Amino acid sequence: MTINSLKILEKNEENHLATYGMKSKDSKGRFYPDSEPGYRTRFQRDRDRIIHTSAFRRLEYKTQVFINYEGDHYRTRLTHTLEVTQIGRTFARALGVNEDLVEAICLAHDLGHPPFGHSGEASLNRLMTDAGGFDHNKQSYRVVTKLENRYPNFPGLNLSWEVLEGIVKHESEYDVSDARDFNPELRGNIETQIANVADELAYTAHDLDDGLRSKMISPFMLSGIELWEILCANIKWNGGELDDIHRHTLIRQLIGMEIDDVLTTTDSNITKNSIRTMEEVQKLPYNIVSFSEEMHRRNRVLKDFLFKNLYRHYRVQRMSFKADRILQELFLTYVKEPHILPFHIQEKMENGSPERVICDYIAGMTDRFAIEEYQRLFDPTLLP
Repeated sequence: MTINSLKILEKNEENHLATYGMKSKDSKGRFYPDSEPGYRTRFQRDRDRIIHTSAFRRLEYKTQVFINYEGDHYRTRLTHTLEVTQIGRTFARALGVNEDLVEAICLAHDLGHPPFGHSGEASLNRLMTDAGGFDHNKQSYRVVTKLENRYPNFPGLNLSWEVLEGIVKHESEYDVSDARDFNPELRGNIETQIANVADELAYTAHDLDDGLRSKMISPFMLSGIELWEILCANIKWNGGELDDIHRHTLIRQLIGMEIDDVLTTTDSNITKNSIRTMEEVQKLPYNIVSFSEEMHRRNRVLKDFLFKNLYRHYRVQRMSFKADRILQELFLTYVKEPHILPFHIQEKMENGSPERVICDYIAGMTDRFAIEEYQRLFDPTLLP
C-alpha cells in the first residue's frame, strides 16, 4: 500500500482543484514556526486542531434557538456547525475548490458564540460597551489565536493565514466582518464565501425545522409564504397534520432547492466574469457565491416570517430575558468581586483588562454551566 504523502496530496490539489480554488501549498503559512506533518495538508491539520479544542466541544451545550433542556432533538450550536460544514463541503466539491479549507472555516465559525445564542451575544455586547464590545466573530478569532492554550511554543492554535482570514471574513445578514488585518479591501476567497452561504442556508432551513417541531410554528401560519407553497407542491402535501416524515421531506427539499440555486448562480457568476484566479474572485464588487435574486427574495420573506413568529415568540423571548439576567448578574458580580473567580481566571486579570478576561470567561461557558454558576452564586442553599 502506498501512503499519500504531503507532496502527493498537494499534487492532487494542483491537478483537480479549479484554478480559482485555494491550494494548500500556496498558503501564506502560520504566524509561528511549526513543522507540518508528512500526510496532511495545512488545512487538514487546521481542521483537526479545531475539532480537538475545548471550545468546539462546548458547542454541544450552547443554544442555537432552543436552550438545551427544552429537548434532545433541537439543534445546538454544535449540530448547527456540523450541518454548516456538511453543506459547505457539498458546495466545495461541486465547485471544485478546497474542501478542507471550507471545512476548517465552517468548523471554527461559531467557536466564539457565548451561551444562550444571539441573546447572549447582545447581552455581553451591552455589558462591554465601554470596554470594546463583544462580537462572536471577533471572539472566534480570539479563541483560536489566544484563548485555546494547547501548545508550549505559541498561544492559540497557530492556524494558517487562510483559515484565520475565513474566520474574520465570516459574514451573513446578521454578522458583518472586521477584517482590518486580512486585506480588508478584498472579499473573502471562494472557500470563505462558501462557508458564509452554507451558514445562512443551514440556519434558515433548520430553524424552520425546529420551529415546526416545537409547534411554535404551524403549517397554517406558513400559508402564502412562496417558498413553503413551492415545497408543499413539490412533495404533493396538501396540508393537514404535519407528521415527522413530511416535515423531514419538506426541509430536505428546501435544502436541496437552495443548494441547487447557489450552485447554478455561482457557476453563472464564474462564467460571466471569466474567473480564472482567486484574486479575480476577491476583487469583484460582490460575492461570487450567492443565491439568485429570486431565491434571495424568497428567503427574505421566510426569514422575516421566522423573525416575527419564532425568534420573537414569547417562549423564546422569555428565555432571552432569563439569559440576559443570568449573564448580567454574573458579569457585574465578577467585576465587583473578582476574588470569587477561579484562580486561573484571576491570574489572567493581572495581565489584561479585567472586563475582557471576565467576558472571555463568560463567553466560554455553556448554557448549563452559566445556569449552574448563577445558582451557585445566588442560591444560598447550594454549596459554592
